[in-house]
Amino acid sequence: MKFTKGQEFMAEFLGTLVLIAFGCGVCAMVGLFGSNPAVPGEVVKGGYTNITLGWGLAVTFGIYISGTISGAHLNPAVSLAMAVTGRMPWSKVPHYVIAQMLGAFAGAALVFLDFYAKWQLVDPGYTDATRWVFCTFPAVPGFWPGFIDQVIGTALLLGLILAVVDKLNCQPGSNLAPIVIGLIVVVIGISFGGMNGYAINPARDLGPRIFETIVGFKNNGLTDGSNAWLPPVLGPLVGGVLGALAYDLFIGRALVKAHRIVTEQRPEGMDASYKEAA
Repeated sequence: MKFTKGQEFMAEFLGTLVLIAFGCGVCAMVGLFGSNPAVPGEVVKGGYTNITLGWGLAVTFGIYISGTISGAHLNPAVSLAMAVTGRMPWSKVPHYVIAQMLGAFAGAALVFLDFYAKWQLVDPGYTDATRWVFCTFPAVPGFWPGFIDQVIGTALLLGLILAVVDKLNCQPGSNLAPIVIGLIVVVIGISFGGMNGYAINPARDLGPRIFETIVGFKNNGLTDGSNAWLPPVLGPLVGGVLGALAYDLFIGRALVKAHRIVTEQRPEGMDASYKEAA
């Protein structure tokens, strides 16, 4: 099937909107519905566990809505890695990335609209207490800790995505790839989410960050001089490419070579599923 640029644009836009709506939505549930006055140690609406699960499911359903038309990148780091490794023409990168950024902005706006009345009760001044609903902030000050964290997290993301979608590898059956990719995001959040909020996606972080800056959050990481926006934008772009190149170098090439040997050696008349006996 072949689709137009406009169709690909809308698929990436809507897929990313769904991703951010569910992802930032679960953050809003945890951030806005605690007890008043606050109860020390309270786990609000499932706490961090629900955040990791919510973001994983957000990825899953974003992929389901857009996968057939655009491949459901939903992430500039994915689009860049696909172009660098020859899986997608460079000509598609601009409209994919623009769609992802706009979709992320729109998803954040949708969440703010839905929770607006509660926001005015809990944090009408748009303080640090709820700024994290839309975007990520570092646990350790400075550029490098967050940058390294985002490089590692996104390298894992891309390497594992390619392992899941590679036709020569152990592909999930019956359209289960979106679920497995969602679980990849869950485990990255569980294992690596503390250092910089596991954005692992420049659009996921920068689009909502721009929105919250426009709304009036002061300590937004974009205009407050902290430059907190840089690690979750630059780190994933570097990490995604490194992860994809590592997969191709150490796994992908080996699979292609083995498949070629098996195909050439299968007996005449045997179908392509033939495998050389161990």
